[in-house]
Amino acid sequence: MTDINIAKANIETTGFLDIEIDANIDLFAEIERLKKEKNAIILAHYYQEPDIQDVADFIGDSLGLAQQAEKTNAEIIVFAGVHFMAETAKILNPGKKVLLPDMKAGCSLSDSAPPALFKIFKEKHPDHLVITYINCSAGMKALSDIICTSSNAEKIIESLPKEQKIIFAPDKNLGAYLNKITGRNMLLWNGACMVHEIFSLAKITKLKIRHPKAKVIAHPECEDAVLAVADYIGSTTGLLKYSLASEAEEFIVVTETGILHQMQKSNPAKTFIPAPPNNNCACNDCPHMKLNTLEKLYLCMEYETPEITMDEQLRLAAAKPIERMLHISKQYGL
Repeated sequence: MTDINIAKANIETTGFLDIEIDANIDLFAEIERLKKEKNAIILAHYYQEPDIQDVADFIGDSLGLAQQAEKTNAEIIVFAGVHFMAETAKILNPGKKVLLPDMKAGCSLSDSAPPALFKIFKEKHPDHLVITYINCSAGMKALSDIICTSSNAEKIIESLPKEQKIIFAPDKNLGAYLNKITGRNMLLWNGACMVHEIFSLAKITKLKIRHPKAKVIAHPECEDAVLAVADYIGSTTGLLKYSLASEAEEFIVVTETGILHQMQKSNPAKTFIPAPPNNNCACNDCPHMKLNTLEKLYLCMEYETPEITMDEQLRLAAAKPIERMLHISKQYGL
């Protein structure tokens, strides 16, 4: 086997990239070179490490990344995020090569909704339409009627008749928040994000006492008690925009810490305080998102692996609810 084939075999077998890299390599320059040579685009979620955000062609939340994936002309999409995000890019771009720097970059929320179990649940409620949060597997998407994101979920729900019965999956906290603001009574699947469930209300309250002028901004995947003390609740992009527009100088940010990089870049004179978890670990960092590194990103592009592949029947079934989401989003200018 050639060196490249050996490297590919190693990557595909281990599920991560552990090949030695010359310490003298300028990874930023090499990644830029590979993007040009291979007509590749890097899409990165806000929760990625700062170096990855800085080399990305587009940084965004789930909706923005899905929209960008749909319209890219690149031959290769390198998705610096987690597995379901790269799957979404493949669903929308079947003819393109989609790469994920570390195939082990999964999602606790996605894992909380196994398609086989959800199928049984869905069959018990045949009169319900299924709206599924984009943070789920292709298998879950294939069982859905409409996909949504935290930024467009309210509009998508309100686009449906009031009498329409709805199952919302997989995030129970986001679903409960949406029930509250839309006046619906959606049936909720019992799933949650490990990062957003671990924020400590007691510690946030203490932070508010120490920083009385700080605005508390929170993602709707957080538990209701935490959302109740927030000055603003919104998607990752929504939180970023709010911090830009607000006259406040301090913010307590209740979501994954990766977003603080963009907040600080956009607002260098403002102070951003990450909300603490309810223990002493760094649990407000998503361990799955942080599996991707600049080194893995470089190797992923160099060897064009690990690659996302998908059964065509599954892809077509999963594409329908995503396309419906994108259509509704365009209608509302989201």
